[in-house]
Amino acid sequence: MRNLIYRFYEKSLERQLEVSSLPKHIGVILDGNRRWAERKPGTSTREGHAAGAAKILEFLGWCNDLGIEVVTLYLLSTNNLSGRASAELSELLSIIESLASELGKSGLGKVKWVGDPNGLPESLIQALKDSERKSKSVAGLHVNLAVGYGGRKEIADAMRAIVKKHAKKGESFEALADALTPELIAKHLYTGGQPDPDLVIRTSGEQRISDFLLWQSAHSEFYFEEALWPDFRRVDFLRAIRAFENRHRRFGS
Repeated sequence: MRNLIYRFYEKSLERQLEVSSLPKHIGVILDGNRRWAERKPGTSTREGHAAGAAKILEFLGWCNDLGIEVVTLYLLSTNNLSGRASAELSELLSIIESLASELGKSGLGKVKWVGDPNGLPESLIQALKDSERKSKSVAGLHVNLAVGYGGRKEIADAMRAIVKKHAKKGESFEALADALTPELIAKHLYTGGQPDPDLVIRTSGEQRISDFLLWQSAHSEFYFEEALWPDFRRVDFLRAIRAFENRHRRFGS
């Protein structure tokens, strides 16, 4: 009976959505895998992360159903690489590697890795690159996997790339200062050429952005969901979309 009610509610929510007002790019902070496992006696942290990975495949199916163009998934931050216990980190890296491999052959979307390779195992780096290669011709959804990602690091890397290009041209610092624009910096971000996220969703009830898409989310709408990521349902996703559509975006004006 509960499942029947949820399906009815899903259909009702979907009918309320305006196709012309859907977000083009959705960023997701996938939070709560560890707490999900802790709340289930006998469930390991690895099983929590594995449940979170399985939810990603389901979530991307929902995005495809609605015609979302770009999704950025925050899988592993630069802080995670130093802040997690070594055993848990090893398990998480292994799960992300398997997820990347599965996404590359799933046909769910065109995969792009956004992040820094420093601190990542070579096998994971190769899996991410293979996923990009295998999904290169997939039409529709574009999926950014933020692995070894940090917003501050991304901006620093963009600035470094710009400075190096100008140095190679032998141009002065004055010329560099004159050339620096928000558009130039955006072009050199990991997501260069993509639209900025219209909507950023964070699960687990936490209300912070944790160094995620700092530059790109300047005008994003944020939606904080109480459900832990493995428990995130299509109903919750549709409610987030509805909330986004009900907001009046002013873009600083």
